[in-house]
Amino acid sequence: MKTTLLPLTTIELVAERDVVVARQRARQVAGLLGFAAQDQSRIATATSEICRNAVRYAGKGRCEFLLDDGSRPALVVRTSDQGPGIRNLDEVLAGRYQSATGMGLGIVGTRRLMDRFVIETTPGRGTEVVFTKELPDSAPAAAKPSQIAEQLARTPPPATEEEVRQADRELLRAIGELRARNEELEQIRGELEETNRGVVALYAELDQRAESLRKATELKSRFLSNMSHEFRTPLNSVQLLARMLLDGSEGALNEGQRKALQLMRRSALDLTEMVNDLLDLAKIEAGKITVRPTDFDVAQLLGSLRGVLRPLLQDGPSVQLPFDPPPDLPPLFTDEAKVTQIVRNLASNALKFTEHGEVRVGARQESAGHVTFYVSDTGIGIAPEDQERIFEEFTQIEGGHQKKVKGTGLGLPLSRKLAEILGGEIRVESEPGRGSTFSLQVPARYVPPQAIPSQGDTVVAAVDDAALLSQWEGFLEGTRYHLLAARTPDEARAAIVRGRPAALIAMPFL
Repeated sequence: MKTTLLPLTTIELVAERDVVVARQRARQVAGLLGFAAQDQSRIATATSEICRNAVRYAGKGRCEFLLDDGSRPALVVRTSDQGPGIRNLDEVLAGRYQSATGMGLGIVGTRRLMDRFVIETTPGRGTEVVFTKELPDSAPAAAKPSQIAEQLARTPPPATEEEVRQADRELLRAIGELRARNEELEQIRGELEETNRGVVALYAELDQRAESLRKATELKSRFLSNMSHEFRTPLNSVQLLARMLLDGSEGALNEGQRKALQLMRRSALDLTEMVNDLLDLAKIEAGKITVRPTDFDVAQLLGSLRGVLRPLLQDGPSVQLPFDPPPDLPPLFTDEAKVTQIVRNLASNALKFTEHGEVRVGARQESAGHVTFYVSDTGIGIAPEDQERIFEEFTQIEGGHQKKVKGTGLGLPLSRKLAEILGGEIRVESEPGRGSTFSLQVPARYVPPQAIPSQGDTVVAAVDDAALLSQWEGFLEGTRYHLLAARTPDEARAAIVRGRPAALIAMPFL
């Protein structure tokens, strides 16, 4: 869109006195156009700096005040001269050059104060500087350039002394504003220092509490391990004595005695299973679990499980335990005992919560390099909101059938942890009233994990600020924690899913 520059007034620049007049006129024109006092001072300062350059370096020049009547009306100040030009203009605009009289500062300062700034120079032919300041919204809408020019003609510039006094007042006001801003910055700095001290104290407290939790966890694991070992001996003795009596080594038994001994032996087996689960959990939490990978065949493992699980079937044909013949699967290289323990726990749970139908066990290869064991039942099923709760330690879902089934709530949490140690995972698909399918997917070849920091020693920082990350790294230096930077929300989510950090520092991503 074409715009028209309408003349307001022109000043011929010959001597230093004319620079003062140009400054005064700039202030008057800005005031007539509705600029606030602060903008009036800025326009006057910029005008005087450019006009002074024209007088000092070219000997004379011209300063024109124009009105741009385009879609965004603006005051335009154009200063031109026929002097030697500026040979090092690029350095001046980049702020790398400053003459003894301050020419570089005047040009750079004007460029920063105005909305638009254009300078053209030709060595030996002169310089033209045009800068623009858009009119404020409060500018008089009906002000005509001819009226402004007439008013300027009727109003002579104030005396030089008055302009000096005005400049002094503006300088004092600017100093006052600068002092107020410095005080505000000092207050903010003090608040930041106080906040930093609070953060340091918080980290110290977190470190102390984390250390207390670690010691408590170690004590709990040591207690569980010791108690488990202490329980094993008497429980094994009870099982052995019950089996000897049931075999008739101490004489014939009547039906009541046989049922009592069978109940005693079953209770001892249940307690032994619970003790073994507690011991395994204690080993996992203490980081003392050992993986012993060997080559084995999937079909042989399922065959062994069939014999182990048969005694768990209730009397009568109400629940069947079919084993699907495995397809041609590759041999596995992983811990056979742990895979057997996981599948046995899944099948044992399925038998407990299935009153009619079947519990089907099998294996298949869903993707290259992985084998999936599955246990599918026609039992009571699990509601969607409970499908994660069942993997919490000592948790059992409330329900009519659950009250009939005894258990500790350790089998599934232990199975999930063992699966993660083997590099696999456990998935569940279930619908209340229609049954459940638990799947264990493990790598065909076990790969030991690389030495990485403990999950509980990681602090995830969801921050996109290098200075803050460096500051927090300093806070954690010398502690057992290490900082894991997550510069995007996706990286933060992945870090939390991959491990269980001790803490999460989060700030809004811009």
